[in-house]
Amino acid sequence: MILPIYLYGQPVLRKVAEDITPDYPELNTLIENMFETMYNAQGIGLAAPQIGLPIRLVVIDLDPLSEDYPEYKEFSAVYINAHIVETSDDTDSSEEGCLSLPGIHEKVVRPTRIRVQYLDEDFNEHDEWVEGYLARVMQHEFDHLEGKVFSDRISMLRRQMNKNRLNNLAKGNVSCGYKVKRVIR
Repeated sequence: MILPIYLYGQPVLRKVAEDITPDYPELNTLIENMFETMYNAQGIGLAAPQIGLPIRLVVIDLDPLSEDYPEYKEFSAVYINAHIVETSDDTDSSEEGCLSLPGIHEKVVRPTRIRVQYLDEDFNEHDEWVEGYLARVMQHEFDHLEGKVFSDRISMLRRQMNKNRLNNLAKGNVSCGYKVKRVIR
């Protein structure tokens, strides 16, 4: 089932998400719905707060980028209760966009390497170092679990330049090719 994606301005996008347990109701169905919603919106990552749930659940599929990043051919993963526990000092800047902030793309500086702890969809524990493009995508998606969006990580000047766009998003004045949940005022 395709779920609405919550747009910038929705309070759930500013909440720190809660860990979940294996008995979370209909978790497998939720994961399937998140992948379907992400694919419908032509995204490569989706965090549960983006569909209105303040829980620590993220889906990522980098296969659509495999032409430019062959190492991600058929890469698809689920991250439950994910936390970044360490980052490298090395950083790089790359353009990011977000399904919750349609039409806005900005360069964001992020660490090039991160250590993450998470559970997979079978609730197996993982503790690993991740680098490259996957590290960037994980940081972007895991930010949603901390109540942050990528525009929080751009310079004040760039934020000011996007102020009208962000305000319009918060007011629900946006058109995009997927189902969204606008802020009701």
